[in-house]
Amino acid sequence: MKDRIAWLRPTVALVVSSLFFVPLYLVLANVFKQSDKISGSPSSLPWPVTLANFEAVLTRPDNLFWVSLSNSLIITAVSVVVLTVVSAMLGHYLARKRSLWAKVLTLVLLAGLMIPPQVILIPITDVLESMHLMATVQGLVLFNIGYYVPFGVFVFAGFVRGIPIELEEAAMVDGARRTQVFWRVVFPLLRPASASVMIFLGVWIWNDFINPLVILGPSRGTTVTTGIYRSIGQYQADFGSVFALMLLATLPVLIFYLMLQRHFIKGLTGGATKG
Repeated sequence: MKDRIAWLRPTVALVVSSLFFVPLYLVLANVFKQSDKISGSPSSLPWPVTLANFEAVLTRPDNLFWVSLSNSLIITAVSVVVLTVVSAMLGHYLARKRSLWAKVLTLVLLAGLMIPPQVILIPITDVLESMHLMATVQGLVLFNIGYYVPFGVFVFAGFVRGIPIELEEAAMVDGARRTQVFWRVVFPLLRPASASVMIFLGVWIWNDFINPLVILGPSRGTTVTTGIYRSIGQYQADFGSVFALMLLATLPVLIFYLMLQRHFIKGLTGGATKG
């Protein structure tokens, strides 16, 4: 029976892979195609091949791509770095403490994982408005830190439980303070978990659309996702430029993933199976 259905698994994998490849093919096919030929035959191969779409995006008079790229890089980098540090410290605390306060804080963070950002977006805008942070990059970074920290805490807490506590006790016996124990003993061992958290949060924050659109506002700033949205006019759109902007917006996060991918699976499995 197993021999008869041995072909089923690779066939299903091939079909699913093909479905995921279709959007990538459409982007790659149309980004090198003349704009006037995209709407008529979007699935055809690009011939003749042209780089005019990239040139149009990179030389726009309003510098939409460069402004969007710089904003996304700043927002994503600051948010991910702060989230990684805060989540690692809080995850270590919750993994080592057995007090009532730690259990209550864990439940609060767990509740935070269950709430979609769209549900709390209006109250968040009211809070940011009262703090004079609405329509600012600082306000968007603060929102990202507050919303995504529960995910990072649970990944780090699961990984910390797999680290022998005797390492920390030995360092404290040698005279190290708690902060020194964390930064010199624990945190270097959290490299795989840090890579997993940074990849997940980096992709989520980079691809976020509705939150930058609402918090930054229609005219105060733009990210790569809102930049793609604003590049489409109400009555017309240069689809070649749109596809080029989409591809260029994807490259930084793809490079970021490739840099950390060797730690990615190890960090996920370590946080999921230990503890």
